[in-house]
Amino acid sequence: MGISQYIKEIGRGARGAKPLSREQATDLFGQVLDGSVTDLEIGAFCLAMRIKGETAEEMCGFLDATHQRLALLPATDRPLIVLPSYNGARKLPVLTPLLALLLAREGLPVLLHGMRTEARRILASDVLLALDITALIAPEKIANGTVGHIHTQHLHAGLARLLSVRDVVGLRNPGHSVVKLMSPCAGPSVVVTAYTHPEYFEMLQTTFRTLGMSALLSRGLEGEVATDPRRTPRYDGFVHGLHAVLESQQPGTASEVPGLPAEIDVATTAHYTRHVLAGELPIPPAIERQVEHILRLADQTVSETSP
Repeated sequence: MGISQYIKEIGRGARGAKPLSREQATDLFGQVLDGSVTDLEIGAFCLAMRIKGETAEEMCGFLDATHQRLALLPATDRPLIVLPSYNGARKLPVLTPLLALLLAREGLPVLLHGMRTEARRILASDVLLALDITALIAPEKIANGTVGHIHTQHLHAGLARLLSVRDVVGLRNPGHSVVKLMSPCAGPSVVVTAYTHPEYFEMLQTTFRTLGMSALLSRGLEGEVATDPRRTPRYDGFVHGLHAVLESQQPGTASEVPGLPAEIDVATTAHYTRHVLAGELPIPPAIERQVEHILRLADQTVSETSP
């Protein structure tokens, strides 16, 4: 059937474009993921959505299509903490691996999923490899107290292909939003995600509420979900869609973080992470606070699902 009828609606520019219903968005995105449309149609879809922007209803539809097709990890004993990592470090060391390992130290199962979407950035997955944590080659159950990381290709090849369109057109597309919100797990999970641009805030909140997801939402650092170690952002929590402001943004930015290296390369970041985990360097207080919020959401997710 193709997606031309949808492109006609979303491709009329910022003022003339019409939003899709959740059902239409599900059908459109499903066809894109299945590879049943042409490259030209995919390019048109990506550019049209880049100009128009996603509504919450469209994002719910995109996620519906994605969750119907993902290769899911088996349910874990405690809620799986899902850390999407698609941007990497550009100016400060990438602290998503440290966040993952601190959460695992608290007995939680943690999944980091991602792939390179930005050239010349330091990826969290490469830091985990440097810490001798091998990547999964297929979805598998993650034990309590351990970290698993997997390339998007092994969750859904079509989704990884959609993200790679950025290499051709140079712009992000709805796939980049989807991967930061999806939950590739058959059981309860807490998705830790972040936004960079304030205009996405309302859309993300509405999406989590509508889909009944458990999640932690805050401003990110260079597109990563680990918080900026120099400041404490506002944290919004969701437990099966129920929303609460967990903490208001704190004023001020620290001029330095004790022990945080100036270099961002893989080896230096892995070395810093090891020393923090060993207690030889302090955990950045902002990261400690983020861990506390995630632990609380995981406990609440369990209590809400218990009979």
